Amino acid sequence: MTKQPNTDTRFSELGIAPGLLAELAKQKLVKPTPIQEQCIPAALEEKDVVGIAQTGTGKTLAFGLPMLQALARSGGQGLIVLPTRELAIQVDEMLNKVGRSFNLKTAVLIGGEKPFKQLQALKRKPHIIIATPGRLIDFMGQKKVKLDQVKVVVLDEADRMLDIGFMPQIKEIMKSVPKQRQTLLFSATMPNEIAEIAAHYMKMPIRIEVAPSGTTAKNVEQELFVVSKPNKMEFLEKILNKNQGSVLIFSRTKYGAKKIAASLRKLNHRAIEIHSNRTLAQRKDALEGFKSGKYRIMVATDVASRGLDINDISLVINFDLPEQAEDYVHRIGRTGRADKFGRAISFATPDQRTDIRQIEKLIKKTIPVLSLPGMPVSPAMMQASHTKRKQSRHKPYRKTYRRVSRRRR
Repeated sequence: MTKQPNTDTRFSELGIAPGLLAELAKQKLVKPTPIQEQCIPAALEEKDVVGIAQTGTGKTLAFGLPMLQALARSGGQGLIVLPTRELAIQVDEMLNKVGRSFNLKTAVLIGGEKPFKQLQALKRKPHIIIATPGRLIDFMGQKKVKLDQVKVVVLDEADRMLDIGFMPQIKEIMKSVPKQRQTLLFSATMPNEIAEIAAHYMKMPIRIEVAPSGTTAKNVEQELFVVSKPNKMEFLEKILNKNQGSVLIFSRTKYGAKKIAASLRKLNHRAIEIHSNRTLAQRKDALEGFKSGKYRIMVATDVASRGLDINDISLVINFDLPEQAEDYVHRIGRTGRADKFGRAISFATPDQRTDIRQIEKLIKKTIPVLSLPGMPVSPAMMQASHTKRKQSRHKPYRKTYRRVSRRRR
């Protein structure tokens, strides 16, 4: 189901209970985002929903408000399963803001923390369990958590959980919750494996798609620089000096993120890194410091490409192209949020033509190839870009590159 959102719609028109509306008003939230406008009424009718939306579109409230209302009405427990610790913490923070007047109790089950506090939270019989798959499966195996009272299940960032290999755990979790339940699944893309999960574990789900799968944020200007690996840091320094505001840099590896951040600190930039080798406390400090402005630059692996609720990132830099084309969409979705304009710059080495083709095929868009003064890009790539722009913009990159290759031979 896709439809044009009504920009004049208010939360008060969606069937939300007065108590929740009052909490939304306290947070100065009056108008729903498109995914919220379309998902909330369907979810309040206890229908299963598959929501396809970009990151940064307000999915937490799209599933959180109906879940809170359903639990307040009928009791039981809610379960939210998501891929990363950071996303779990942010979802917990948002739900507790809007569920404050209901004395909401939550339990956040994530790796990187000692189990004791999480077990204590479970003993308090939380209304909602928010968990990453690995820690939840561990507790299930130890008989520390039961899911027999779950009435509403949310699978958030389902495609990301697929990417990092959590599908076996997801299947085990879904087999453990009651068959009589409501299931809400959210994903930025819809690969076949996610469609199979929806078909197997959901009851006639309504598909709500506020943007075609693979669509990039409309307010993000995308650019590409073709640069050899040894010259990347020099390129990065020039770009950072030309751009003000907060910057999120993506590295493909943990070692790379650490090295980039260290190099930037030597150049007197306020930079911090975030990746899976950092402790949970270090990751929290990095996020809070980046939000507050203590650090102007955060260097991250793809652990940070999903769900980060930071509205003022002015520039995203893909120091390394992602391994999966879908992750490009999630990475650049960190900027251009909340109707603000953002910029995304990607570095590609001359041998990454296939990666670029895959990204452009997914986003159905040509990424302009640019150069910095005094640092020209590969002539072959510039010729490829020029040839492509002279042709139809909808023709695949592959044909352009083949022409370049034949000329060079």
